[in-house]
Amino acid sequence: MTADQAKVLAIVLAGGEGKRLAPLTLDRAKPAVPFGGNYRLVDFALSNLVNAGYRRIVVLTQYKSHSLDRHIASTWRLSALLGNYVAPVPAQMRHGPHWFSGSADAIYQNLNLLRDERPDYVIVFGADHIYRMDPSQMVRQHIESGAKVTVAALRAPIETADQFGVIETAADGRTIAAFHEKPKNPVGLADAPDHVYASMGNYVFTADTLIEMVTRDAEARDSAHDMGGNIIPMLVEAGGAEVYDFTTNEIPGATERERGYWRDVGTIDAFYDAHMDLISVTPIFNLYNMEWPILTMHEPLPPAKFVFADDDRIGHAIDSMVCAGVIVSGGLVNRSIISPRVRIHSRAEVIGSVLFNGVDVGGGAVVRNAIIDKDVIIEPGAQIGVDLDADRRLFTVSDGGVVVVPKGARVSAPA
Repeated sequence: MTADQAKVLAIVLAGGEGKRLAPLTLDRAKPAVPFGGNYRLVDFALSNLVNAGYRRIVVLTQYKSHSLDRHIASTWRLSALLGNYVAPVPAQMRHGPHWFSGSADAIYQNLNLLRDERPDYVIVFGADHIYRMDPSQMVRQHIESGAKVTVAALRAPIETADQFGVIETAADGRTIAAFHEKPKNPVGLADAPDHVYASMGNYVFTADTLIEMVTRDAEARDSAHDMGGNIIPMLVEAGGAEVYDFTTNEIPGATERERGYWRDVGTIDAFYDAHMDLISVTPIFNLYNMEWPILTMHEPLPPAKFVFADDDRIGHAIDSMVCAGVIVSGGLVNRSIISPRVRIHSRAEVIGSVLFNGVDVGGGAVVRNAIIDKDVIIEPGAQIGVDLDADRRLFTVSDGGVVVVPKGARVSAPA
């Protein structure tokens, strides 16, 4: 059987709480967090699957999933005529009155989906990373190798090994000999001793193997029921696990500089830094690659508008991304990402910031090095990111000095 002939079901794990991204995750699941002006985090995994031709996808949701379920239902509606679908599947408690206790348990509680679909192979992807990948190349390697599971991995500097699940390979360079969770004394790669294979949390399973493993894991009382922590080590021990080197993945339209780009945006500073890359002159991750587009639903909004060219108020944006429906009315936008329906009034300054949908920045207000969640009202003359000590009394401030204003807040001017 070839990769083109195989029947493949994709499972996207989207139940994470995202505690380290609070307050952006106070009332939404992490995969539903907006990113890059127009998108949600889940759009990146789904775009990779759909672009590769995998269009039978279930998205397993759990925590605060309303906005995520609504986004998937309204945005990712595929034609059922050819059996295509992207279906959100909330926790159904099929095996008792309890939530998913881990990623492996999430699949175990939804084995009915596999039995209904009867796939030959199952792709299991996370829902909250920023990257481009053609998963069909990984599926092809998996089928040709005869492995029971193939684990996608990126090459990471050995000094960062304590941040990842690290894969140690056998002499052939592909068979996984050991899987270490955040090791203190990692072993470098044979062809690059200063690098290790870091697991991306993306897997391809032979379907029968996945069913067997999660069923066996469900019976283990001492298990954390985690894909990376429990299921993969079981298969490594059985000699049925292989690694897929993500740096070999070829993406249409991508530059050599973008090869191997993968970002975990699980902290405020990582989330902010990934946005700042997007607005650089030559970003590593290029949103403008239309040969492998990141897909989402765009609101029916008018183009962005910049008004006033007076001596003391000029509506303009520099080194920024500005979405549809935005009006910059005599204000300055610099090194920022401005989401749809934002209003920036006269003499306001938005610098080095990310503004989500519907934010209103009043006249003369200053916003610096900040992430402003949806529908926040920043009153005329208010200041964010100017005095971090004052900001800490009201808002979250990251280790890197990024101020985060929660959804729907009203920010007043100093007394």
